[in-house]
Amino acid sequence: MTNTLNIFKKELKGYFISPIAYIVISIFLILTGWFFFSTFFLYGQAEMRGFFSLLPIIFSFIIPAITMKLFSEEFNTGSYELLLTLPVSSLNIILGKFMAAASFVSIMLVPTIFYAFFISFLGDLDWGPVIGGYIGAVLLGAAFSAIGLFASSITRNQIIAFITGMSLCFLLTLVDKILFFLPESALNFFQFLGADFHFRNISKGVIDSRDLLYFLSVCFVMLYSTNLVIQEKS
Repeated sequence: MTNTLNIFKKELKGYFISPIAYIVISIFLILTGWFFFSTFFLYGQAEMRGFFSLLPIIFSFIIPAITMKLFSEEFNTGSYELLLTLPVSSLNIILGKFMAAASFVSIMLVPTIFYAFFISFLGDLDWGPVIGGYIGAVLLGAAFSAIGLFASSITRNQIIAFITGMSLCFLLTLVDKILFFLPESALNFFQFLGADFHFRNISKGVIDSRDLLYFLSVCFVMLYSTNLVIQEKS
């Protein structure tokens, strides 16, 4: 556990040393702020439904940009071989990097809490869906971080890692939006695969064990797949 925490601290610190982190956070806040305030003043309702409804799409390309270098950069520079000489296992490395990425996403969400307080001063805000929305956002961020980590582990090229991670995240986000192309017998299965479907359920303020299990399963499958890739390359 100590080795995992050391990797976590190193990777999280590395985010804030790099200017890319601040650029990503700025882009995220500009996008979410613009969408939030434009829809809020358009409908004039004391709720954050507009903000949370767009979050899976925004996360689909923001989070792969955060995770794309986690392994691919080290493979490209050869620093991963140096990392293996330390008394750490591949699982320590994977969990440490995953925790750092998921924590960075959570930190990125913190300034957006201002939106909720802003609304609460203007109207009667129902805090249940807001709290549920942020719980769902953290879970969604963790799941997409695991996907991005897997994408970064399969290539030395950061751009390919970004495109692969973004494609997988978009696929999970949009799969339940194209159900009308599928036979009726397959609707429930493909709807369950949709990350946006489970995120919307939690953002309503209702915490269902099936939705929690979905996000935990995505994290487990992606981290396990990453471990298989890393072991193959070691």
